[in-house]
Amino acid sequence: MRVVAAAAAAPLFAIACSSGSSAPSTAADSVTITDQWAKAADGGMSAAFGRLRNSGEHEVTVASASSPVSATVELHEVATDGGGAKFMRPKTGGFVIPAHGELELAPGGEHIMFIDLRDALRTGTDAPVTLTFSDGSTTTFTAQVRDFSGNQEDYRPDGGARPPAHGG
Repeated sequence: MRVVAAAAAAPLFAIACSSGSSAPSTAADSVTITDQWAKAADGGMSAAFGRLRNSGEHEVTVASASSPVSATVELHEVATDGGGAKFMRPKTGGFVIPAHGELELAPGGEHIMFIDLRDALRTGTDAPVTLTFSDGSTTTFTAQVRDFSGNQEDYRPDGGARPPAHGG
């Protein structure tokens, strides 16, 4: 009788185990953001940083970002030119987060750039940021604004060409 009951229950057990898949269905479902913050600024440009963690089985790509704090938001990287000077530029292809991996957005490295701030970003306030992934899904996080005076790289939107010389 026990054998018959166990045999009858086995298909139900298999169905219960397979129907409740907890795998993320979109890139946004698999990514969490922690340690997020933004650089305080009176105007012009600023940046947001944090740690992006992908719990999914496949790499995901952050294709773009937006925020109400600035007119333009770009995904940036920091590179070094032939003379050894560091500069920032848009990140071609977006930010790739490996499966079961992390991507750190940090000063001096990859970051989310706010261009043409609408208002000053004051220490202690919040800056909402929406990330759009290559699959079209989105997630929004809030970055707390902090004072930070480091990493004053040049911005080269053309991808790295040296800006023209001034004066002579």
